[in-house]
Amino acid sequence: MNIIVVSEKLPKALTITLDWRHLVVASFMLLVFSGALNYGIVRFAAEFNIPFVREILVTIHRQQEEKNQSYMEDNLNAMAVRLGQMQAQLLRLDTLGERLAKLAGFKPQELMFNEAPGRGGPMMESSKPLSLNDFGQQIDLLTKRLEDRGDKLGMLDSLFTAESGQKKMIPNKLPVDGSWQSSSFGMRLDPFTGKLGMHEGIDFIAHVGSPIYAAAAGVVVYADFHHQYGNMVEIDHGNEIVTRYGHASKLLVKVGDVVLRGARIADVGQTGRATGPHLHFEVRQNGAARNPAQFLQAPG
Repeated sequence: MNIIVVSEKLPKALTITLDWRHLVVASFMLLVFSGALNYGIVRFAAEFNIPFVREILVTIHRQQEEKNQSYMEDNLNAMAVRLGQMQAQLLRLDTLGERLAKLAGFKPQELMFNEAPGRGGPMMESSKPLSLNDFGQQIDLLTKRLEDRGDKLGMLDSLFTAESGQKKMIPNKLPVDGSWQSSSFGMRLDPFTGKLGMHEGIDFIAHVGSPIYAAAAGVVVYADFHHQYGNMVEIDHGNEIVTRYGHASKLLVKVGDVVLRGARIADVGQTGRATGPHLHFEVRQNGAARNPAQFLQAPG
C-alpha cells in the first residue's frame, strides 16, 4: 500500500510504502487507544456524575440483571418439572410399598409410609452451601435412585402378586360350612360291601341343599352325573391339582366356567353311591389321590 504526500513545503511529492505488518501494528494501536478512551470516558462520567452516561450504565446493569433473572427462572422451571416427576415417582413407590406391606403381612401404618424418616447427627465442619450446579447434580442422582428403587419394587410386587395368586389356587378352603367328617382319607370298611378298601377323599356330613364351595380358584372340567359320585363337579386348579365334589343334589356350574375360591358351585345331596346326605371331597395331584386334610390345614 503506497501513500503519496504532496505539500508546498516539499520540493517534490513524498511516497510512503506500507506493508501488512504496518497495518497490523496500526490496527492494534487503534484498538488499544479506543479501549482506553472508552474506559476513560466511563470512569470520568461515573466520577463526575454525567447524566447520559449514568443512564447508559443503568441500562446496561438492568439488562444484565434481566438476563440473570431469566436464567434463574429457566433453571427454576426446569427444577420444578424435575420435582414434579420425583413427586410422581414417590407416590408410585408409596403405593407399591403399601401393596408389598399387605402381601407380606404388615400394616402400612407400621412402616410409616406417610411420615418423613428420622435423620440427624453432628454438624459437619467441612459443610458448604450448594451451588445451583451442585443442586442439579443432586436431583439427577436422586432421580436415578428413585427409578432404580421403583424398578426393583415393581419386580417384587410382581413376584408377590404371582405368589399370592398361586396360593389362591391351592385347595385349602373348607368346601362346606360348619360340618364334621363322617369318613376320613385312607383305608376303611366299605359301607355297601363291608370289605376293606381305600377311601380317596373326606366325607363331610351336611343337610341336603347346604352350599358347596370351591376350595380354590380354577376351571370347571366336569359337571355332570357320575355313576359312582352321583352329581359331581371337578375343578382344575393348575399345577396338576384337581378337586372333586360328589353326591350333590344340584349343580350350579358347567364345564368351562372359571370359579373363584369360595364360589358356590353346588348343593349337598345324596346322589350316586351314598348312604345319606353328605359331600364327598377329593384332592388329586398328577392323577393320584392326596389326603385333602394336608391342603385344608395349609394357611389360606
